Amino acid sequence: MEKNIKRIGIFFILALTFTMIFSGCTTQIPANDIEQVKAIMVYCGAGMRKPMDEVGTKFEEKYGVSVQYNYAGSNALLSQMELTKEGDCYMPGERMYIEVAIDKGLIGYKQDICYHIPIITVPKGNPAKIYSLEDFAKPGVKLVWGDPKSAAIGRLGVEILEKNGIYEEVWPNVIATLPTMNEVMVQIAMGQADASLNWWDTVKFVEEIDIIEIPPKQNIIEVVPIGVTTFSKSPKTAKQFVDYVTSEEGKEIFEKHGFIAYPNPAYDN
Repeated sequence: MEKNIKRIGIFFILALTFTMIFSGCTTQIPANDIEQVKAIMVYCGAGMRKPMDEVGTKFEEKYGVSVQYNYAGSNALLSQMELTKEGDCYMPGERMYIEVAIDKGLIGYKQDICYHIPIITVPKGNPAKIYSLEDFAKPGVKLVWGDPKSAAIGRLGVEILEKNGIYEEVWPNVIATLPTMNEVMVQIAMGQADASLNWWDTVKFVEEIDIIEIPPKQNIIEVVPIGVTTFSKSPKTAKQFVDYVTSEEGKEIFEKHGFIAYPNPAYDN
């Protein structure tokens, strides 16, 4: 009888020890393992393709989770996200779109990454002699524009014209609106139009394009945000991705591609 009691006691102690060991181990499992995430999907403005492609590669190397992107105009992405309720993160070209997404209950956690600075773009050599926003109103000038209904800079460009009181004079010279700023950039680089507005970071390394800076008092500088969708099936990993994009390592990638990291007192309004 005594031997049986001793055996039961030893068995109980061993069982308790193993339970404590394995309980301790489970608390150390990374969030990615808990969710067992292989990939996340990110809605991203087309103008951020180059840095975000690199960010995705680095994130996969570091955390073992691949990043699949849906690149398009900010408003088009917002509409798609609202319709499908799929995907994990949203990164539009300006804060306004993510604020709308928050108001609609589509975005929870968010962070700011960098600045988007509008500039005037012209074909190499500036054949139409465009040096200011006011020159957009010259007779015969041909402009291409981001579609205000889908591209962040298209909508913001209209605001810039209105801010300077020249929208009515300039808009009749717009010969085409395009859904993304990469398409606008191509049209200018090919000399298919005389000028446009674009993001500085989108075109600063394009040899076929010259840029003219807009005076700060005439300009509207935007901040690029990123947030986690409220319907993400992998919210911990999505937050991890947002935090990586806005980390020092992530911001260095953006600066490498011509962006100015947030915050920077020189660009805060």
